[in-house]
Amino acid sequence: MEEIQSHSENYRSSSSSASSPASRVPSSNFFYLRKQGALRQPISFEDSPDWEDNNTDVEVRVEEGGDSINTATTPISPSLSKLNSGSLPSPPLPEGAVVARKIAGAAIVWRDLTVTIKGKRKYSDRVVKSSNGYALPGTMTVIMGPGKSGKSTLLRALAGRLDDSAKTYGEVFVNGAKSSLQYGSYGYVERKNTLIGSLTVREFLYYSALLQLPGFFYQKKSVVEDAIQAMSLGDYANKLIGGHCYMKGLPSGERRRVSIARELVMRPQVLFIDEPLYHLDSVSALLMMVTLKKLASTGCTLIFTIYQSSTEVFGLYDRICLLSNGNTLFFGETLACLQHFSNAGFPCPIMQSPSDHFLRAINTDFDRIITMCKTWQDDNGDFSNVNMDTAVAIRTLEETYRSSADAAAVETMIHRLTEREGPSLKSKGKASSATRIAVLTWRSLLIMSREWKYYWLRLILCMLLALCVGTAFSGLGHSLSSVGTRVAAIFVFVSFASLLSIVGVPAQLKEVKVYACEDSNQHSGGIVFLTGQLLASFPFLFLISISSSLVFYFLVGLRNDFSYMMYFVLNFFMCLLINEGLVLVVATVLQDVFWTISTLVFIHVMMMLSAGYFRIRSALPGPVWMYPVSYIAFHTYSIQGLLENEYDGTSFAVGQVRTIPGYQALHNVYDISPDNDSKWRNLLILSLMALAYRVLVFLLLHFCVKKNSSLFRFVCCKLKMNE
Repeated sequence: MEEIQSHSENYRSSSSSASSPASRVPSSNFFYLRKQGALRQPISFEDSPDWEDNNTDVEVRVEEGGDSINTATTPISPSLSKLNSGSLPSPPLPEGAVVARKIAGAAIVWRDLTVTIKGKRKYSDRVVKSSNGYALPGTMTVIMGPGKSGKSTLLRALAGRLDDSAKTYGEVFVNGAKSSLQYGSYGYVERKNTLIGSLTVREFLYYSALLQLPGFFYQKKSVVEDAIQAMSLGDYANKLIGGHCYMKGLPSGERRRVSIARELVMRPQVLFIDEPLYHLDSVSALLMMVTLKKLASTGCTLIFTIYQSSTEVFGLYDRICLLSNGNTLFFGETLACLQHFSNAGFPCPIMQSPSDHFLRAINTDFDRIITMCKTWQDDNGDFSNVNMDTAVAIRTLEETYRSSADAAAVETMIHRLTEREGPSLKSKGKASSATRIAVLTWRSLLIMSREWKYYWLRLILCMLLALCVGTAFSGLGHSLSSVGTRVAAIFVFVSFASLLSIVGVPAQLKEVKVYACEDSNQHSGGIVFLTGQLLASFPFLFLISISSSLVFYFLVGLRNDFSYMMYFVLNFFMCLLINEGLVLVVATVLQDVFWTISTLVFIHVMMMLSAGYFRIRSALPGPVWMYPVSYIAFHTYSIQGLLENEYDGTSFAVGQVRTIPGYQALHNVYDISPDNDSKWRNLLILSLMALAYRVLVFLLLHFCVKKNSSLFRFVCCKLKMNE
């Protein structure tokens, strides 16, 4: 204890503008300080829910056969006007004021919650250690701490979204009952924004509502408008999220609010947000927190993580859970946290943000700054006195909290909230699979019509390729001497047109990321996603195949017959469909633009080499090239089918007496079958390959996306561990 006291004195002396707890007189000029006479008061119970209270402020009635919620509003009680439990009082409401609260929140309680993840930390597998806390309806509870302190893990544990590798010990209560949150009763917003830039805000939210909610389409419009108003997005409702051509997209703050609005279309009772201020400037951060404060005032329970915030933002919090290395250093009201640090010997300087002060005391990364400053003499002496050991400060704060009145008050509140069960949260129902497939198909078609860089540019490139190859190989004629040149023309067209599918890699990666986000919130599924994506790609791929095939077909001068021409179009269409599946497979595994493009180029080169043009397939080396590369290369079956379509039933004169069939004329150039049905067999193989790639994507979506893993991240982690 002497070491702790000595380090505490050193830290106290480093804060030149701070004073001792006794001399720190609360001032009304600083809104994050308590009122006079309330410095050492523990957490109050006046805003805790009472399940048996008949004088409820909100009457919620859900109509049968629909998803709309009718709310009966009554004059608000004085307790409801306290939006901030003393930290930032709301303006006084006039008498008889009516507050419309669309849904009733839920009380979340966690007791002795411990989460272990093997390999997550070097020093211990326990990421969260015996955490206690609660979150009440109509309040904002923030989980704060430095990096790798267990904030996101605790948030995921409360929402029931931990990976299978994580083990949870302890209890989580929802309205006093040990139960998991049902679909539709809660929303979870990830740290990174996963939005569709080619849609407007209103379109994006409307499609999200169609994917999430049951009922008819027209019933979703009011829900979308409510979400737009709740997140103050009215001015941006008709603007594209990602911009278009010379139009700028939404700023980062508005994008973050769109991500939150997507979860609000379900009208959740509990909302979990991982880092709502992620990559936001001070103005956007303040606007975001004011918007969330307004949302909490409607009765929703808000729980979110945060790393750092300004003084103004800090004043909007109701309760704070302070973590460091998985240990709970404090839980309670935001003002009580300031008093807790002061009681432990670490008072907050007047001109310093409380969150900065907290992180300064418990972030072990500051030890490196301390070591550097010991040998550096600053002129003003501001840095030379920063000589506190962070580990000692963490132990001091933890021991002080365990023996404090705030910890006892938390235990009392947890007991009070769990001794009786309140109303259970019920699932609101899901949209049917057929509805989701239709919505995803229509949404994908709309995206393809607007993503000119990835879709229309690819159409133009295929047309230019067909024009270049067609003009280069035009005027071949139908003599025996033109057979080899005609084979080269078909090979070049099929191979290079397939290679152009790499242009769509960024768009495919976006679709995979959007699917991962929607699937994690149970808005979509693997079969639904693949079916919708496949149906939406049919018109676009068929447009590419028929336009470029016709240009190439007539310029080169292939067989002048409609049935043969349609087979050529259908064969090339199947090649494009296989390419889409191949791109999805590689993008799902690697989930990185550079490595996906590089891998696809290598795969296409390998398939082109084994397709039988550069060397006849029967003459290829057995290991690798013959088996299995030539059998899994779709180029082989596509070119075989096109050549069989071109030379089936034809004959060439050799001299004046003898003639040879077309397949024999190709014998020294390319291997084809003399069977008349061989070209249809090759087309069937191409169809099965397209289906097989989709099945493989479905499996990879389950193992790579749902498990939140990729080969690229795995290799990078191994390299970092070796370093």
